[in-house]
Amino acid sequence: MNRSSLFVLGLLLFLTPCFGQTTTGDSQTLQALLLEVRQLRQDLQTTTIEAQRAQILIYRLQGQEAAVARASQRLDEAREKLARTQDERKHVAGEVKQHEDFISSTDNPPTQRKEIEGLLSRVKIRLESLENEEQQRQTQEIEAEQQLRADEVRLSDFRDQLDRLDKALENASRRPGGAQ
Repeated sequence: MNRSSLFVLGLLLFLTPCFGQTTTGDSQTLQALLLEVRQLRQDLQTTTIEAQRAQILIYRLQGQEAAVARASQRLDEAREKLARTQDERKHVAGEVKQHEDFISSTDNPPTQRKEIEGLLSRVKIRLESLENEEQQRQTQEIEAEQQLRADEVRLSDFRDQLDRLDKALENASRRPGGAQ
């Protein structure tokens, strides 16, 4: 019994230091896990930043869509005002012609002729005013059209940026591991 006790005791003393030691395989596994956790953390940060950029871009896109709608409305209003001014100018020009024809006819009494000449003078002043207003309205229409085009270009740029971001996120999701 002494001998067998001594053998068991010796075996235990010999094996005890082995239990406390880690193998190189465990160390490599821990290093690999640590590296993977760090990569996941980096991927999470990257994804969070990309999501924030996407939100900002969507907010800008919505704002630009509203700007395009306002510019389009301004252009429509400018065109409508120009059309009304042109119609009124044509109507007043017709009145001028009518009064001039009346004055040029020879069988009109002098008093009536004098009255029509006074009226003609006022109508010509109105016609001149409408011609100036028409020029201003044309300028406003041109400016509104240019603003609409500029806003549409900006909107197109935002849509392109959003498309590129969407494509980048789609490509990132297809990579092994699902992130960049």
